[in-house]
Amino acid sequence: MEDVLDEVVSSEDLKKFERIYNEQLRTSSVTQKVQFEYAWCLVRSKYPADIRKGNVLLEDLFNNHGDSEKRDCLYYLAIGNARIKEYTKALHYVRAFLQVEPGNQQVQHLETLIKKKMEKEGLVGMAVAGGVIVGLAGILGLGIAMAKSSKS
Repeated sequence: MEDVLDEVVSSEDLKKFERIYNEQLRTSSVTQKVQFEYAWCLVRSKYPADIRKGNVLLEDLFNNHGDSEKRDCLYYLAIGNARIKEYTKALHYVRAFLQVEPGNQQVQHLETLIKKKMEKEGLVGMAVAGGVIVGLAGILGLGIAMAKSSKS
């Protein structure tokens, strides 16, 4: 399941679906299928800007179009947001999905994976903050020691 957050679209596929999307966009007749396929590629891009664009397209589909792809939109919105470390949003979409399909094991595993990433990055953040505090304390201690030695 972790692969789903690490999966990267091939540049050929991204270009192919982007071309199709842009052709339809020029004629003002983008189908839901084409918008979804392009968004699906974007959220699997290695570039955060692409992932964000894919999220916007998926949100548009979810909010403004028929029910046909709402389920898939929620799933890929969760993936897209998790990939750009927007974990709270990702969990929001996972939970919305699980409201409709509480027994969906694939989405339950995705929820667990997102929570693990949140915990891991929270601990990493705390470790970095701890290192900064230790570093500042060391500088402060050095300053106090130097002040005492200059008074002597």
